[in-house]
Amino acid sequence: MCVSESVDSWCSIPLHTFQLGSMSTNNSPTADVDNTAVLHLGIGRPYQTIMLENEAFSCFVFYSVLLVIKMYIIAIITGQVRLRKKAFANPEDAQRHGGVQYYREDPDVERCRRAHRNDMENIFPFLFLGAVYSLIGPSLAVARAHFLVFFLFRMLHTVAYLCVLRAPTRSLAYVVAQVPCVSMAVQVLAAVASSW
Repeated sequence: MCVSESVDSWCSIPLHTFQLGSMSTNNSPTADVDNTAVLHLGIGRPYQTIMLENEAFSCFVFYSVLLVIKMYIIAIITGQVRLRKKAFANPEDAQRHGGVQYYREDPDVERCRRAHRNDMENIFPFLFLGAVYSLIGPSLAVARAHFLVFFLFRMLHTVAYLCVLRAPTRSLAYVVAQVPCVSMAVQVLAAVASSW
């Protein structure tokens, strides 16, 4: 049996429900409904359903995918600016597009690269913090506010970088985007510390 078949067969196991009744004097469980507990193992449910039932996590996934798409777009912009300005990072690319004299740096290309590098330095930690934060059971409204603020101000930071907006627009966008990350980190540490 292949791995996918074994996983499918495991996922098709029905839900297990356990009735925990109170014990009578003769050690037999009684039918006391108030003492009935349901142990939900999640067996037989697709993992997609389990993930999407956590609304905070779903919200996190939505904004995270948008941020990753933004990073891809910046990478494409960087490549297009390289072609337009004929400034290549590798001599073989320069040779193909006109000669080794185009194996050089260009300020516009470097600006795009800095914007992309700044995204990696900030979005990657957000992906970790946001995923863990969404699993500690935050309020949906509060979680959405954290994710939305980070997304909007990272977008503003990128626009300020690429369009050379007047200072301190980029710096303010960077600082404000850090606020939800610090908040999530503190809440995650507090949740973990309280379980010790």
